[in-house]
Amino acid sequence: MKQAYVNGQPISREAVQFELDRLVKFYASHGMRPDEIKKNLDKLVEKAQEQAIGAKLLLDRAAQLDMPVPESAIDAQVEKVVEQVGGRDNFVKALAAQNLTEDAFRKELVKGCRVDALVAKACSGVPEPTEQEVEAYFREHSAEFVSDPQVLAQHILVKTEGMDAADKAQALDKIKEIRARIVAAGEPGEVGQAFTKAAQEHSDCPSGAQGGSLGWFGRGMMVPEFDKAAFGMKCGEVSDVIETQFGYHIILKTDEKAGGPQTLVDVADQIRDLLRHEARGRAMDAYVAELREKVKIEYR
Repeated sequence: MKQAYVNGQPISREAVQFELDRLVKFYASHGMRPDEIKKNLDKLVEKAQEQAIGAKLLLDRAAQLDMPVPESAIDAQVEKVVEQVGGRDNFVKALAAQNLTEDAFRKELVKGCRVDALVAKACSGVPEPTEQEVEAYFREHSAEFVSDPQVLAQHILVKTEGMDAADKAQALDKIKEIRARIVAAGEPGEVGQAFTKAAQEHSDCPSGAQGGSLGWFGRGMMVPEFDKAAFGMKCGEVSDVIETQFGYHIILKTDEKAGGPQTLVDVADQIRDLLRHEARGRAMDAYVAELREKVKIEYR
């Protein structure tokens, strides 16, 4: 795929990849199966590049308008990120890993808030999807709304990447001891509490801050060894130690869904969100088309 340029400025591969990741995540969360995503990947990449061009045009336009952003809004966003990464220490480490200062990060948030305000203005006249539209979409696409089996689980990871044999042996002993303490807690509820506490204290995965919670996931979303163990366990069970490319894990399986055809009640919110997204997308396409007329876009 040729690289895009706006007024001579390149649209980076990273910007296109960012938009592609967002598209894949959105469509996957709205019923598009992995094989469908793979089949349509070329089209998604093209769409991602156009969205990256649009994002630059919006950033440039928002900067020209110099739309005001309250400091309190930036403070709130920073605190939200701090909470997501598990505390200020992790936040500072994450910034350092990206060679960013907090001041530079806040300036990027200001840009994002300005774009959000511009998008909200461009989409202000877009109506909400009606119940009739939601029902019509479901009738036309009902065959697509089939859920795969899913698992709800927590895990604890002790990393072994880059370790020699002796260090790996110590890591294995560590996670075996953690597992033994959890299992010794007794009743399922107490085991769950013990697992959550151990994950917060000992897991090397960022999910540890949330007690090791991985949320709901389907087959193929985790590495093979982890996937096989999680889907082969009983609910409430703590797995044996599992080794993957990342290190040693233990899993607590808390729930599962068998999968199968979904009803309108199951997917109404999902369809409503999709229709809203598409309607707003059309409004933004029209707005970005106006901006595109004022710049020179090339593909080399």
